[in-house]
Amino acid sequence: MKQIKKGNFKLVGLKLENKTTNENGRSSIDCGNLWQKFETEKIVERIPHKLSEEIYAVYYDYETDETGTFSYFIGCRTEEHSKTPIELNELLIPSQTYKKVVAKGAMPSCIAAAWKNIWTSERNRKFGFDFEVYDERSRDWNNAEIDIFISVNE
Repeated sequence: MKQIKKGNFKLVGLKLENKTTNENGRSSIDCGNLWQKFETEKIVERIPHKLSEEIYAVYYDYETDETGTFSYFIGCRTEEHSKTPIELNELLIPSQTYKKVVAKGAMPSCIAAAWKNIWTSERNRKFGFDFEVYDERSRDWNNAEIDIFISVNE
């Protein structure tokens, strides 16, 4: 799988208040609740200076690896110097090298399956800022396609 280098960028959206963990399905509940809030409060519509309608779901600030705690953020890419509304959060994604995985199928099970594969694979993971990108290909939840970018050591 080819490595992809991406420069730094800014996201504006919602941050999970506390860290979560994959233990006992905790992250599915926590991240699902944040998605619910993101959707019901129409956060996409409240983000100024969006560069696109793509939604990013970011896993970062890992305690150790996929077995430890981590932070989670959902938002859209914005202009670097745009002002973030007081009720929203911002996250700066640093320049990193990634490997891209494509999840295909019914949501959300295709995402869960892709992550299980990532956790058991031999990727040289950095546990930096990993993210999923939701675009027009992910709108049909019965036949979705989502790009997952996994931060790796160069």
